[in-house]
Amino acid sequence: MSDTPTREAVHTQEVDGFGTVRVLRLDPHADAATVHAWVREERAAFWGMNGLTQQQVADVYAHLDTLDTHHAYLLEKDGEPAGLLQTYEPEADRVSECYPVEPGDIGIHLLLRPPGPHGSRPGWSRALLSAVASYVLLGLDNTRVVVDPDVRNEKAIARFLKQGFVAGDAVVLPEIDLPDVYLPEKRAQLAFLTREVAFPGDA
Repeated sequence: MSDTPTREAVHTQEVDGFGTVRVLRLDPHADAATVHAWVREERAAFWGMNGLTQQQVADVYAHLDTLDTHHAYLLEKDGEPAGLLQTYEPEADRVSECYPVEPGDIGIHLLLRPPGPHGSRPGWSRALLSAVASYVLLGLDNTRVVVDPDVRNEKAIARFLKQGFVAGDAVVLPEIDLPDVYLPEKRAQLAFLTREVAFPGDA
């Protein structure tokens, strides 16, 4: 368990009928056990960390923590870990080779925790994604969110489209092979959510 109760949230939101969602900067070492437990499951295969040890997961996020363009966050629901959010500046990411990046774009990757012992709860994904959208579009003052889930990850794609994202092209993200990071080639489905669509009164 992480030390998140003592950590200041970068975003807090009350979601009607759901609870309090907090967005906290990920602590690569304090949160490693929580994140490792999520990413090692088969359901998280598209996250690309199935075979990593807890220390390797910590190392990945420690490296991410040194970057100015990519950030990781722990999502909490009523004080309990609920998901992992990564944000990135598309122009500093391989996705920029696959679509024309516009000013005000922000990219996200989102991994929700596994269902609890009583199974999944209706509205869980929608509530967390609503809080994420509030943070990245309103809190960080961006105008459009881009996501690039694996084309085989039909659940994630459906979740984004249900939230108001509009599907873009299916693309191939190029392989990245650097000393500090390796990412295999990925067939991805781009999708976009504008601030005007998500928050018409705040656009």
